[in-house]
Amino acid sequence: MAVTETRTVSYGSRVKNSLGGIGTGIIMFLIGTCLLWWNEGRAVKTAKMLEEAQGVAVHVDDVSKLDPSLTGQLIHATAESKTTDQLSDEQFGYSVAAVKLDRKVEYFQFVENSETETKDKLGGSQEVKTTYTCEKSWTGSPVNSSEFHGENARLYQNTTLMQFENKYEVAKNVTFGGYRLSPDLISGISGSVPAELNIEDSRLIEWNTTIARTVGDPAARAAAEAAAKAAAEVAEVKDTTATDSAATAAPAINDNRYEYVHVAGNVVYFGKNPSNPQIGDVRVTITQVNPGLVSVLAQVDGDTFVPFTAKNGKTLSTISMGRKTMEQMFEQQKSANNMWLWIWRVVGTLLVCLGLKGIFDILSTILKVIPFLANIVNWGVGFVCNVIGIVWSLLIIAIAWIFYRPVLGISIIVAVVAILGFFAYRGGKLDKFIPKKEQAPAPEA
Repeated sequence: MAVTETRTVSYGSRVKNSLGGIGTGIIMFLIGTCLLWWNEGRAVKTAKMLEEAQGVAVHVDDVSKLDPSLTGQLIHATAESKTTDQLSDEQFGYSVAAVKLDRKVEYFQFVENSETETKDKLGGSQEVKTTYTCEKSWTGSPVNSSEFHGENARLYQNTTLMQFENKYEVAKNVTFGGYRLSPDLISGISGSVPAELNIEDSRLIEWNTTIARTVGDPAARAAAEAAAKAAAEVAEVKDTTATDSAATAAPAINDNRYEYVHVAGNVVYFGKNPSNPQIGDVRVTITQVNPGLVSVLAQVDGDTFVPFTAKNGKTLSTISMGRKTMEQMFEQQKSANNMWLWIWRVVGTLLVCLGLKGIFDILSTILKVIPFLANIVNWGVGFVCNVIGIVWSLLIIAIAWIFYRPVLGISIIVAVVAILGFFAYRGGKLDKFIPKKEQAPAPEA
């Protein structure tokens, strides 16, 4: 069911909001400008740091034993990472010697989505129509359906059969040959694989009984309680023969008496049918990251590693999965630096353009009394703000490059001047097609 709410925003409120938007626009413009300047400096400093690091880094073939002569040196090496730390998930009865252990919980819930349409009205007011619809979806946390709009709050009510917290654990002690990996290097080890769950019958029975009682299912509750009783009898048997006999009579994991709990690989599903989820069902997925072959690029500090610090203060400490040469690892760092350079350039430019639009949006808002005219002005303001925003961003980048790298900075300024010259040239050509008003001939004497 779709719920539609309509409200009218007065002309005065719209003007007031636009005036408030001027302050927000100025802040966005300043943040974007500072971000562009900072980003260029960051990229240049990182590039210089990588150049310095590559000039002093040494490759070490064997790190199986501590070498005091390496202390203070930036080294590259490849070896097996190992750990004896036991990471555990007590709620699901799982323990393993691994680098990382991750529990992800999902809930099948009603989720409310909204779609808004606006319509300018003569006189400057605005009609805002919002339509709310609900759909079923897996979410990372329970959804409070009482906050849904209108009838949706009554028709789409969420429940949960069970509730668990997400859990993420990282080993503290991971070795790299004869050395210990630092926490930042440990956090860089990746490669999640499914956990091998082997949950005890008693735990499954307990969960199943709890859910059966919660949902008020007499048949499932009776079956669960019978299974619980059988498991208790098995626990009381002391001699091996009797235990084996009772265990044979005990329900198996896939028995229908586990109606609300299903285990498949590393997934524990709480609900009747995993292939047909219902509102309230819960899905828990457990993964782990195992030790393995890794390549390290970091500075040796006794029996562990610390980041290498360049003369400009930038640091380097990185780890890659598998066997990577020193050249490959430096190329990865250079590629990452270039990628972030362009990401932040785009973000900064967008902030500048949006900031300018927020500052000058008041012009089109004032003219909203005549929607047709306001739309034309709004388009023009948007176009001009984008052009000015891009040119401004290029200038900031150019000035930053002049400050950090003069040759490239001057090249960018030349490009900006060329763009401005192009627009000026095009504007001059367009003037030829604009008809000029003819002057009346002077009267004869």
